[in-house]
Amino acid sequence: MNSKLVVAVLALFLIYAAVSEGVSLARMGNELRCQCIDLHSKFIPPRSIRDVKLTPSGPHCQNTEIIATLKDGREVCLDPTAQWVKIIIKAILDKAQANAEAKR
Repeated sequence: MNSKLVVAVLALFLIYAAVSEGVSLARMGNELRCQCIDLHSKFIPPRSIRDVKLTPSGPHCQNTEIIATLKDGREVCLDPTAQWVKIIIKAILDKAQANAEAKR
């Protein structure tokens, strides 16, 4: 093989590797931090909530984060210490456990 061709192929490979690594690092940077800045502790009727995402504490964030997506599309960070939030999370986890046991 021609040495210039080998050098060109290696250069293209290195450029590709550097760009793809930069993209994955940028994506990881978004995931490695707390998502919730403000916590909402006032009651939200469960019928107004479309989805709930629970993120346990870890290396990305020291706080347990509960993000509710409302039916109007807004995302709200719920206060995990609020009693009504605890009740809703317990109900969701109980339902998920019951579904998992039913599938066995």
